[in-house]
Amino acid sequence: MSKIWTKKPMSAFEADVKSSELKRVLGKWSLTAIGIGAIIGGGIFVLTGTGAYYHAGPALALSFVIAGIACVFAALCYSEFASILPVEGSAYAYAYGTVGEIFAWIIGWGLILEYAMGSMTVAVSWSGYFNKLLKMFGLHLPNWLTTDPGTASGAFSEATKAVEKGGLSTEKLAQLQEIISNYNAAPDLFGFKIMLNLPAFLIVLLVISILIKGTKEAAKANNLIVIMKVSAVLFVIIAGAFFINVDNWNPFIPAIQEVMEGDKVKEAYGIQGIVSGAAAIFFAYVGFDAVSTQAGEAINPKKDVPFAIIVSLLVCTFLYILVSLVLTGMMHYSDFNPQGKYPDAIKAPVAYAFEIAGQGWAGYIITIAATVGLVSVLMVMIMGQSRIFLGMSKDGLIPKMFSDLHPVKKTPAKSLMILGIVIATVAAFTPISKLADMTSFGTLFAFTMVCIAVWILRKKQPDLPRNFKVPALPVIATLGIAINLYLIWNLSHEAKYLSMGWLAIGVVIYFTYSLRNSKLHKAGYGETFKAEQKPLEDVDIDIDNKK
Repeated sequence: MSKIWTKKPMSAFEADVKSSELKRVLGKWSLTAIGIGAIIGGGIFVLTGTGAYYHAGPALALSFVIAGIACVFAALCYSEFASILPVEGSAYAYAYGTVGEIFAWIIGWGLILEYAMGSMTVAVSWSGYFNKLLKMFGLHLPNWLTTDPGTASGAFSEATKAVEKGGLSTEKLAQLQEIISNYNAAPDLFGFKIMLNLPAFLIVLLVISILIKGTKEAAKANNLIVIMKVSAVLFVIIAGAFFINVDNWNPFIPAIQEVMEGDKVKEAYGIQGIVSGAAAIFFAYVGFDAVSTQAGEAINPKKDVPFAIIVSLLVCTFLYILVSLVLTGMMHYSDFNPQGKYPDAIKAPVAYAFEIAGQGWAGYIITIAATVGLVSVLMVMIMGQSRIFLGMSKDGLIPKMFSDLHPVKKTPAKSLMILGIVIATVAAFTPISKLADMTSFGTLFAFTMVCIAVWILRKKQPDLPRNFKVPALPVIATLGIAINLYLIWNLSHEAKYLSMGWLAIGVVIYFTYSLRNSKLHKAGYGETFKAEQKPLEDVDIDIDNKK
């Protein structure tokens, strides 16, 4: 059993860097744009509605503050690791070099929740904005092609019960009857209603096709989209400030009450709602983590990755807080109820806030920006997942096909295609709230492990060259571990059970496949270690901090 705690030596990481066929094309600002590209979108365009209605109400801004503080601790730890190990693989690679293989495997398996589930969440939200955009131009897709089975059946059940109970206003009755008729209009197959989110399915396949073409091309597209998104966010803050109704902030922290989420009743609001809101929207901060997965394609990763991590996090946290205040000031948090007056508002909250404020023209700008902008979030998350698989595959822990690169484009094309099929299929059939909570678990779990691992490495190898060192590491790491574990505890029970089940499956796979195929246990890395014969000067990277 001692083999499972074997650590990957630093010489192996250096060999990986030297033998990597990935093209080093990402500079400091391209990496920062990747971080901002991933962060802006998930929180502002996706989870502000769910966070406000299901958790914190107007106090969602405080949820973003708490989540942002937790991220600062993790970001500092990520930055120190990135200055030591400039390789693809993110937290997985960091743990492999410091704690041991089993620890690294669990983190890598948990990162699938962060990136793959995050991609699915964003794909579902993109579908919401895309449908909103189509409706603005008078185009309508059938409801059964834009809704997953769980959401559709839950809405149908609630609408049926409400109609049978009676006592409804004419307007409310018409809304519920529309939900019922939409469900009944879906085609049947062997007695089951056919329901799927087709736009979510198709956008994933489109993004995969872009990523296969090459990292440089994807980065250029991402940079343009990020400029558009930041401009749109600034527009929301400035224009939305003129339509804030301060009564919507009263009370700023609503009293605890029960709300219906899908087909289940849960408690929301109050102080507990602020904390659970921070846990639920934590997925929105996955972007700075995504920067570290691109270290293998960074021109000067030891300096530029820490810079990009910290800058992207600080910029986006500030924007999140302002947008959440503006949004809950423009639109009462109760109006995000998917069974209420504006059933689609929770999927496209920012656009609907302007529409309800009577500023339909602004809705066009925001909807177009969000529809285009969410593509970059999806792009960065899928790219990050493929690079984590690349690192795990190079170590022999998952099949070799996940590290096979396209002969010309030098991208992990096979891995991207497999990811695309899985992500697209799950996104088409799964409710957004379940996806978001499981993504938050994966993110928080990885952040906790990184805080632990960087502390261990500082103790065991204090003399390693570090371009960036976490100040007051014992304090920062302890606070990071504590707050991340607390936020995990405040996730929904279902998300915790599903996520723990996922980790258990990962442990089984490790002992049945990965342990036997690990290159570390086969006395070497094969082709990878041939790179050790090359002089460091031949490698286009500042591996020894000479610059």
